[in-house]
Amino acid sequence: MTQASQMMHLTVAGSGSLEAYTHAVSTIPMLTAEEERSLAEKLQQDGDLEAARVLIMSHLRFVVHIARSYSGYGLPISDLIQEGNIGLMKAVKRFDPSVGVRLVSFAVHWIKAEIHEFVLKNWRIVKVATTKAQRKLFFNLRKAKKHLGWFSQEEVQNVADSLGVPVHEVLEMESRMSNQDMPFDASDDEDESNYTAPVFYLQDKGSDLANRIEEDQWDNASVDRLQAAVRTLDERSQDIIRARWLDDQKLTLQELADRYQVSAERVRQLEKNAMKKLQAAMAA
Repeated sequence: MTQASQMMHLTVAGSGSLEAYTHAVSTIPMLTAEEERSLAEKLQQDGDLEAARVLIMSHLRFVVHIARSYSGYGLPISDLIQEGNIGLMKAVKRFDPSVGVRLVSFAVHWIKAEIHEFVLKNWRIVKVATTKAQRKLFFNLRKAKKHLGWFSQEEVQNVADSLGVPVHEVLEMESRMSNQDMPFDASDDEDESNYTAPVFYLQDKGSDLANRIEEDQWDNASVDRLQAAVRTLDERSQDIIRARWLDDQKLTLQELADRYQVSAERVRQLEKNAMKKLQAAMAA
């Protein structure tokens, strides 16, 4: 899997931006169940690294979706994606096509496990002070609290005056500093308080990842077909369809009639004919 690992690192690190990377992985074709099984068998039986590469690349979009569900930590989404990609590669290496499940279902555990581990390692450095002013306030407030403990209203005002910041910023920073870290995963004890652990609310358990990806792809494909169908219409019909159905500020039949110096009934007929042509083009 060494070549696949090197390929993955270059893909993520060299994408330029998160948007560019997300777009790039969304254009990689998804595999059918038969294609996936064939590639997995080649990897398992022959150690085919090209099969491993294709399996990994075709599932990068799933990692992006999973990583986004952990954005509540304030950690860079690109780092979460990179860690998830490592989990994906581990999953591909261990995937057994004879079990009869799709790779995405098997890989979810490995992807989440790597992201969980990364979050745990970085839990204590998640946003406390992000701007230069907040960092200055944080360190000065921390020094003051060593001597004063909990602040009275007068002490809060004194700190605010000495640092030249509003009182509410001092109170907010004191609150951040007073918060305690909590375990990411629930403990082994059967206690209702376990359900407050971040593992329960920092990811979406209510949707099926594979179905969501397929729905997104279907929506994108439908938009592409619609745009291609609209381009088959004459210029006036295109303008009527866009003005009546696609633009944010939609026009009335009379407004279009005034634009083209015809009756509103004529515009309605043109719109009706254009819609029939679009339906035929979309169904083809």
